[in-house]
Amino acid sequence: MTGQGESAEHEWVDDHAGPVVRPYAMTGGRARPVTGTFDLISLVTATRGDVGSESDLGPEHVAIVGLCQRIQSVAEIAAHLDLPVGTVRVLLGDLAARSLVQVREPRATPAGLPDDSVFEAVINGLRAL
Repeated sequence: MTGQGESAEHEWVDDHAGPVVRPYAMTGGRARPVTGTFDLISLVTATRGDVGSESDLGPEHVAIVGLCQRIQSVAEIAAHLDLPVGTVRVLLGDLAARSLVQVREPRATPAGLPDDSVFEAVINGLRAL
């Protein structure tokens, strides 16, 4: 016998809790990166091609390193991996602390705005998606 309560519980666990719990579990409950701030248009490049020897990395960390073999913005990484930007920032902090990625923050112009080349790189990356 399946009552209405069981159906509602099943929906909560499968459809609603998964996307919320998964990023929380990936970051160990952390909401801030251990290092860096990672602007949406910060450009990330992997410093190594193979991180197989880093046994304590999660699959998302490995996916970011693989994706960043080619320069990616933080926004592109989040879009490719279908993860919230906050989660990606925490994971990038882990990778940057281990020197597995290099992050280039946008250059600011005298008015405090990023250089046009940063916007061009992001637009080109988004077009490539």
